[in-house]
Amino acid sequence: MAVSNRLEEPLSAVLDRAPADWRPVIEAWRDSADGRRLLAFVESRRQADATIYPAQVLQALHLTRRARVRVVILGQDPYHGAGQAEGLAFSVPPGVRVPPSLRNMMVELGRDLRIVHSGNGHLGRWAAQGVLLLNTVLTVEHGQPAAHARRGWEALSDALIEASAADAGDKAYLLWGAHAQAKAGLITVAGAGRHLVLTANHPSPLSARRPPMPFIGCGHFGRAATFVAERRPDLAPIDWSC
Repeated sequence: MAVSNRLEEPLSAVLDRAPADWRPVIEAWRDSADGRRLLAFVESRRQADATIYPAQVLQALHLTRRARVRVVILGQDPYHGAGQAEGLAFSVPPGVRVPPSLRNMMVELGRDLRIVHSGNGHLGRWAAQGVLLLNTVLTVEHGQPAAHARRGWEALSDALIEASAADAGDKAYLLWGAHAQAKAGLITVAGAGRHLVLTANHPSPLSARRPPMPFIGCGHFGRAATFVAERRPDLAPIDWSC
């Protein structure tokens, strides 16, 4: 039986357990008007018995230490089906059917780096190597994509992106689709132009092969790995297999 990924506790309790290295960013947002508004909204939906995903809202930050971030992949909001979202952009728990966008990511990995997809859609191995898999909205409701968009999460994800860009160490940012590409200015300004910013269409089947920037054929995985290997020789090369 699949483990429930429903958020069962107040969001404030989840934030209380935020990892120490990311906590200054989270606490500053939590004390802001956007943070207070988001907390009140999520709690009101939880009290109304809405099914909110995921249970591990900050999983991306727990699995990727701030000082080790070297690649950032931005998603939009979590998967909205039972058992799918696990707090990592594009990732699903082991044993869960691989969603279409992630399947296209695996197609591109095979084309770009000859990596054969194992059938596993869990990307925790990437996260442990310094690939921050960050959604710009961190909660959703069952069957309702973007249900928690424009409620205050975007202010936190923007702050996390800016913090990662301002931190030491040159990084690669993979921005797929217009939603992610809108964050490019945050990266350029905070990082003073020292990061690699790669853009392409979203890996969704609706856009993965369409011009002007098809995702299939973009070569982002290889380009990002080469960039960070050159700029971060103190760390082992990224292994994109999963």
